[in-house]
Amino acid sequence: MSRMNQVKNRAPAPIQISAEQIIREASDRQEQHRLDPVVKVHDAEEYQSHLRDRRKHFEDNIRYRREDIGNWVKYARFEEDNSELERARSIFERALEVEHRSSELWIRYAEFEMRNEFIQHARNVYDRAVQILPRVDQLWYKYVYMEEMVADMPKCRAVWERWMQWLPDDNAWTAYAKFETRCQQLERAEQVMRRYVNSYPS
Repeated sequence: MSRMNQVKNRAPAPIQISAEQIIREASDRQEQHRLDPVVKVHDAEEYQSHLRDRRKHFEDNIRYRREDIGNWVKYARFEEDNSELERARSIFERALEVEHRSSELWIRYAEFEMRNEFIQHARNVYDRAVQILPRVDQLWYKYVYMEEMVADMPKCRAVWERWMQWLPDDNAWTAYAKFETRCQQLERAEQVMRRYVNSYPS
């Protein structure tokens, strides 16, 4: 009869480490987020000088690590915070030339447009994104959510229909039916689920 391997030494380790201590040490080892020093600007010339310095800093970061999406997003946010929206948009476009298959980058770009109430621009961004990455469900979810938030139900429904042509998973079909239910379109919701069943015969 074979014997199972047994732990020979059941005594507690000489140094006990609690879960709280592990979490605390892991937190201590994380790189601290460094805030940029507050810069006091006294006139327009000084302000422009400050912008030039900061832009050079961001451009240098991009030159060294072009594939780091975070560098591009921070740069665009800096321009947005300084009301330089065209510059911010240009930065996003440059970033997409480097990494157009990053769904996160597309979403950040669209959210920038939404924050500044450029709805049509945001719509165009999502439209380009789902053409390039049609299998990334998160992009479609963000797209239809935006259309529903601006209460453009016909456009929202059109986006849902485009998505369904790619035969996504059952969660997407269910979400589409729930959208129709929220719109008080119970018959449409039933039709969506019927189409889902027909698209995925058992």
